Amino acid sequence: MLTTAVLRAWARTALSELGRARAEIDELNVYPVPDGDTGTNLYLTWEAACDALPEGELTFAEAVQAFGRGALLGARGNSGVITSQLVRACGLRLAENLPPHQEPSDGVLADARMSEAVAFADALVFAADAAYSAVAQPVEGTMLTVARQAGNAALEAANQGKSLAEVCLAAVAAARVALTKTTEQLEVLRRAGVVDAGGAGLVVILGAMESVLSGRGPASTTGVPARVPPQGVPSQAGTDLDPDGPAYEVMYLLEAPDEQIGDFRKALAGLGDSVVVVGGDELWNVHVHTDDVGATIELGIGIGKPYRIRVTHFADMAHREPVPNRAVIAVAAGDGLAALFAEAGAVVVQGGPGRRCSTGELLRAMERSGAPEIVLLPNDRDSIGVAEAAAAAARQDGVRVAVIPTRAQVQGLAAIAVHDPERSFDDAVVQLSAAAGQTRHGAVTIAVKDAWTMAGTCRIGDALGVVDGDFTLITDDLETAATGVVDRLLGGGGELMTVVTGREADPALVDALVRYVRRIRRDVDVVVYDGGQERYPLLIGVE
Repeated sequence: MLTTAVLRAWARTALSELGRARAEIDELNVYPVPDGDTGTNLYLTWEAACDALPEGELTFAEAVQAFGRGALLGARGNSGVITSQLVRACGLRLAENLPPHQEPSDGVLADARMSEAVAFADALVFAADAAYSAVAQPVEGTMLTVARQAGNAALEAANQGKSLAEVCLAAVAAARVALTKTTEQLEVLRRAGVVDAGGAGLVVILGAMESVLSGRGPASTTGVPARVPPQGVPSQAGTDLDPDGPAYEVMYLLEAPDEQIGDFRKALAGLGDSVVVVGGDELWNVHVHTDDVGATIELGIGIGKPYRIRVTHFADMAHREPVPNRAVIAVAAGDGLAALFAEAGAVVVQGGPGRRCSTGELLRAMERSGAPEIVLLPNDRDSIGVAEAAAAAARQDGVRVAVIPTRAQVQGLAAIAVHDPERSFDDAVVQLSAAAGQTRHGAVTIAVKDAWTMAGTCRIGDALGVVDGDFTLITDDLETAATGVVDRLLGGGGELMTVVTGREADPALVDALVRYVRRIRRDVDVVVYDGGQERYPLLIGVE
């Protein structure tokens, strides 16, 4: 039966499947602009809808309303805006027509299922009609076509008395057939040898619903055809990148009276193409490709209040590098450490003692990555708060961000060493957190002033040993401090020791420490890296 629990399961499953299919759908994207971001936009739109679904007990009507509003507010790109309309219209129609959920007898249960099957099919048809109405100039061979064929097939199956799961299966099957036919319906798709990217995403979403209703679980493949466009699709493949085509994509939310949207949509069509205006109840999401950015925004001002305005220059998008599904951003305290993190695949932000990174630097790094999923490694106790602030700001733009609270550079190295881009986001966060948490960290340095520490009072020139962020040793020389730190770190066990040398580290100090470890703990492997950090001749980690 269609319940809030089923909605939640569908939302989670579809998000996971869109994440798996994201890069593949991006590669299919040649219409209306070959900018390779349809899969990413669909994922971000769906994630926004999922995030808007509150925890706790909700009626089905409350759940679909929250989910649809989240999709509307978080919609990205042409495909995302249309998808938000499909989701919202389908959900609201279902909430109107579904029978009450009770515990009926077997005979009544059969009737309830049949009623739900009809209601579901009717909602798919209604959603397709709503999506067509939202587009100023509907084009066949797009996700609109796929949505309509899915709805028609579902309604036919429902009228034949099929169950809810069977109706959904019919919709998915028809959507897949319609998707394969988009290649011949649009010349731009035929030339590139691909199906419509937005339609492919819709197949993934419907397939997730079918897997939930049938109880079979997600399919082993996403259902996206393997055909992809040749590398470097020529600009003429997408009409909006032609020399005479629109130069910008403009999107914004608009608070305006419902009765004025019809005329607004027509006026917007006179300023560009790919016009989609979706929403209702005086809140709308506006999308257009145009040369006149100012006029499209002024048109919104004329009937209401536009906000969250986003403008994208197509030329910039056409020449960008492929966007990864996930980026790891690491704060590095030295040139050598920066090289280590970069070699492991991280986007590096400079930081360290005396040069704390800023929230703005982290936000710019996230923006440069372009990834919909971000893992932040602050690698310094004082930078964790900065990273959390940057993450909160990025989440407002629909980016999924997790901060691994790494308090030392060696914890960051341990975390990124186990990162697997193929894992799900949640699994990756758990794995990186575990690797960082299982790494004890220490360091040695020279006191630059008289001060009181946890180990007592130090004087200028004393050698200091640090364990897990606290000063624990005050000695006369760095070698004694280093061996003392190692003793404390290895006291809790360990199999691997990482030593990161600083800018002013004496090679003799490093050799002495390595010999010491091999003498007292032959079972411990030791690796040495040149970190280039200031103030700390040695950073030490034990895993």
